[in-house]
Amino acid sequence: MTHPTITQPDTVERTSEDFRRPGLRSRRRRYGNLAVGLLVVIGATAGGLAWKYAKQSGPQSPPPPPPEVTVAPPVQRTIAATRGFLGQFSAVENVELRAQVGGTLAAIDFRDGQVVQKGEPLFLIDPRPFQIRLDQAVAQLQTAEARKALADAELWRAQQLKQTSFGTAETVDQRAADQRSAQAAIETAKAAIRDAQLDLEFARINAPFTGRIGAHLVSVGSLVSGSRGGAGPTTLLATVVSLDPIYLDFDMSEADYLAYQAAHRGARQPEDVAIDLSGNGHYDRHGTLDFIDNAVNRSSGTIHARTTVPNPDLCVTPGQFARLLVPAGSAAPMLLVPPTAIVPDQSREIVMTVAPDGTVVPKPVETDGLYQGLRIIRSGLDPSDRVVIRGLVRVRPGAKVTPVAGTITPDPNAAGST
Repeated sequence: MTHPTITQPDTVERTSEDFRRPGLRSRRRRYGNLAVGLLVVIGATAGGLAWKYAKQSGPQSPPPPPPEVTVAPPVQRTIAATRGFLGQFSAVENVELRAQVGGTLAAIDFRDGQVVQKGEPLFLIDPRPFQIRLDQAVAQLQTAEARKALADAELWRAQQLKQTSFGTAETVDQRAADQRSAQAAIETAKAAIRDAQLDLEFARINAPFTGRIGAHLVSVGSLVSGSRGGAGPTTLLATVVSLDPIYLDFDMSEADYLAYQAAHRGARQPEDVAIDLSGNGHYDRHGTLDFIDNAVNRSSGTIHARTTVPNPDLCVTPGQFARLLVPAGSAAPMLLVPPTAIVPDQSREIVMTVAPDGTVVPKPVETDGLYQGLRIIRSGLDPSDRVVIRGLVRVRPGAKVTPVAGTITPDPNAAGST
């Protein structure tokens, strides 16, 4: 029985062709995957467009309302015009303690930085050599007094002998000269005593006034040089500065000085000034402007001025800096706003206000110091303006806001009260 033979020429031919070109099968697979990916992208794009169309055709949500801000009109007060300056404290009295007699330093009777009272002992130079000189001067005085007594007696006897013709006028004159010489010796001895007493006194160096003493510059046992009147070399022992009252020195520009003159019409009456020690705008101390120099400094264009400040608690030290407000005119109405309502903008300051239609309107202003915790506005603001006092972070110029009425309350006990 014969079986039919089945041939597959096409299949065998494709297989052999595939075998001869192995990259053909991978290219076919790649093209198929690309077609599938393209169909997926087209489907996603079509779905997105359909969703966007459905969203646009749906109901729109209302826009958010304008942000709420708190507004209030500026506070009006009658305040004297002032000018602010930066000053530095200096001592009314500043003394270098120097030895006026030479010797060995025997004692130091203070602590460095201590507040010393007038007349309180500070240093002691070994007094024994000066005590010896004093004793010698006293002995010389006693010798001179004895010679004076003898001269008096001899003069009396010579005068008596002359009256009885047993003495001569020459003898009387000689005894009178001896008496005057003895008297001069007494005066010389007294002067030597005063000189020795002065040296002994200078051996004890006392505080010339009440103040704060610095660090001692010599130690016990050091040999110090001294000279009365500073004629020779002297040893610097320490320095003492007074504390109450104390000076506050500052410089006025020429423009400020002209404004001060115009406000006071050339008067030189002492002016009360407010002083801020802490730098936070709290002007809680007061002094008297009692000195303005007689010439403007040609190199700096400023004139020196000085305020005398009471310092009963001794908490102010020479060298400290402080701000002060000097009266520069008569009292006038001023507008006050909180310091937080002022926005710095490069070289100027701006206050945000709200117009009647709710639009934010910025206004450049000129400011001055603090008064009862509020900033003084010198110009740029009207009493009827509605100032944004809270919510500044939610506003921008030209935008709409929802104003809510508020109030600005001065605080007499806050920083800046004068």
